[in-house]
Amino acid sequence: MIEFLDGTRETVMYPEHFGIRLYMNDKAVDYPVHWHSATELIMPIDNIYTAVIDDTRYLLEPGEILIIPPGELHELFAPPTGRRMILQFDTSQFTHMNGFDSTLAMLRPCTHLCTGRDDELLALLRPMLNEIMNEYFGASPLREAQAYALLIQFLVTLGRKLLTDGRPSTQTEPAKRRKDIERFMRVCRYIREHCTEDISAEDAAREAGLSKFHFVRMFKQFTGVSFLTYLNRERIHIAEALLTEPNVTITEVAMRSGFGSLATFNRVFKEYKKCTPSQYKLLHGQHIHP
Repeated sequence: MIEFLDGTRETVMYPEHFGIRLYMNDKAVDYPVHWHSATELIMPIDNIYTAVIDDTRYLLEPGEILIIPPGELHELFAPPTGRRMILQFDTSQFTHMNGFDSTLAMLRPCTHLCTGRDDELLALLRPMLNEIMNEYFGASPLREAQAYALLIQFLVTLGRKLLTDGRPSTQTEPAKRRKDIERFMRVCRYIREHCTEDISAEDAAREAGLSKFHFVRMFKQFTGVSFLTYLNRERIHIAEALLTEPNVTITEVAMRSGFGSLATFNRVFKEYKKCTPSQYKLLHGQHIHP
């Protein structure tokens, strides 16, 4: 279901501390043209499901999988009865992996894995989605970590198959839209690789080949958040890892994760993680070194 829709942009609401959103949809509800910065996987369980991407209609049979990369406009149409698994995940969590960007590019504007043509690949991927669902709705320790591990396994299996055999043919998306998507995927990678440095929106705009004015507007349209929010989120990811290391002071963590001052780091970290860096360090069994 769509919880927040602003024009055509859907803001995907993930559970706290979890960049995966999964639900079993059994509503006979159609969803209008929209897009989001998440990657979306759809697998009907009972009855068909229909998606329209780039004016092409895809009829999904039970057990088939449709993969919609971030930024793609799409519509969804449900039958009167039936169920389908819908999984969305934050793509930025995986873009640091070598080969992920090229795999994502091969999926555009979407990839429909259908019975008869992709039976071998579907036989490998369906069980992974079912296991992700069991972990997501389960109560086992480290269920988030296991769900991420299964999702990475899913992406590796899919990526290797596509890189080896090529992808199923789909309509090529308009060149300008493809260029914009590739541009902002490149910028996201630039931010991730340089977030510990003193980078600014102007620096990212130059990387994108845009004026600051157009970059700020288009970046928020693509990611759903501002440049500063995205930058701070990447810095917090690094800070979390550093805080679990023994003998690393909180001041060192602040500096090494790209924050200009300890006060700014404490404020931003608490805003994102709902606890102070000191509390986070204690939660992970580390002694505090101010």
